[in-house]
Amino acid sequence: MKGTVAVTGVTGFIGRHIVNELLAQDFTVQALTRRVQNDAVDNLWWVPGDLADRDSLNELVSGADYVIHCAGQVRGHAEEIFTHCNVTGSINLMQAARQSGNCKRFLFISSLAARHPTLSWYANSKHVAEQQLLTLASDMALGIFRPTAVYGPGDKELKPLFNGLLRGMLPRLGAPEAKLSFLHVSDLAKAASQWLLADLPQTDTYELCDGVSGGYNWQRLRDIGATVRQGPVRLVRIPLPLLKLLAEISTMCSRLTKQEPMLTRSKINELTHCDWSASNQCLSQHINWSPKVSLEHALREGLF
Repeated sequence: MKGTVAVTGVTGFIGRHIVNELLAQDFTVQALTRRVQNDAVDNLWWVPGDLADRDSLNELVSGADYVIHCAGQVRGHAEEIFTHCNVTGSINLMQAARQSGNCKRFLFISSLAARHPTLSWYANSKHVAEQQLLTLASDMALGIFRPTAVYGPGDKELKPLFNGLLRGMLPRLGAPEAKLSFLHVSDLAKAASQWLLADLPQTDTYELCDGVSGGYNWQRLRDIGATVRQGPVRLVRIPLPLLKLLAEISTMCSRLTKQEPMLTRSKINELTHCDWSASNQCLSQHINWSPKVSLEHALREGLF
């Protein structure tokens, strides 16, 4: 065994893939869950609770050599919803890890959005969480991963965009020259396990993307879609007033369904930001990691 990893967000899209990678690498996993899990998997132990439950967090990190913090709030109609989970929850987990006296490394799955905290409630909550963790980490090795838009099996956010692209329709948000970037979830999971196994992990902040220099613009996405589907793709501009109207409708519907909305006026600033390009240089230098799955390959093989 390579050690025990305490993981949050295991039932989410990214967390599931990271846990599968850890188990494949012969780690033991202690996983926090708010719902009873009946899955019986070798070397996977479920710990009931959430990020607000200090007793559960103490149990989660007990005996753990490492922590990977994947849990995060991505939907919400108010800033305090993001702060409660992404900031306060992260602080609670770091405090438990430090008090355990056993944890050597702490990996926080943040977001590229944290690079621009003024854009949205979500972006700010991730940025503040990063700063708080850096303050609390002390002599513990802290890795902060800032992945760009992550996609892959189980993703619900980018899948409709890619399905539309392969059917010949690509909605454009923001300026035509805006820079976008993507990362397949399998590459993110591999980076997480490699960081834990690195000989000399450094406390640092790392961007992650699929390695395409300068990222993608909307025209390039259209060209990739046209190549893969062997047919034309229509690029359809979504005007900002329409996007704001959709955000208002989404927020109102959330009050009826009692589910937090993804599209809000706060989120629009992220979606229409002009530069989401990223660089893997820092992480590649520190742990010799490089992405393996290109967007075109994923679209051809249905890996989304």
